Amino acid sequence: MSNEPRRLEVLQGTLDLLVLKTLEGLGPLHGYGIARRIEQMSADTLALNQGTLYPALLRLEQQGLISSEWGTSDNNRRARFYSLNQRGHRRLQVEVDNWQRISLAVNAIVSGRASGNA
Repeated sequence: MSNEPRRLEVLQGTLDLLVLKTLEGLGPLHGYGIARRIEQMSADTLALNQGTLYPALLRLEQQGLISSEWGTSDNNRRARFYSLNQRGHRRLQVEVDNWQRISLAVNAIVSGRASGNA
C-alpha cells in the first residue's frame, strides 16, 4: 500500500460551493481552469472530472447563479468562460455560512466533542 495520500472525489453537495467560491476569487474561468484551481487549492486532495463538473456548471447557470460566454483560452482554443453574478454572490454567502455550521458539527462529532447546540 502506498504512503501517498489518495485523491478524493468532491463530497456530494459541496461542488457548487467550491465552484462559486473559485469564481468569486478568480473571476471568469473556463471549466478546465475551475477544476484545476480547485485541485490546486486543495493541494491535489480533491479530484474533479468532467462528468461531475460540467453538469454542475450547467445547473448553476440554469439556477441563475453564474453566467457564461464564449471566449478564447490561454492555449488559443474556444472555451466557455463562467463568471459569478449578483445572485451567485448572495447564494455563495448562504452556502459558506451553511458549510461552516455543518463542518463545525461534523468536526465535533468526529473529535468526540459533540454538544447539543451544534
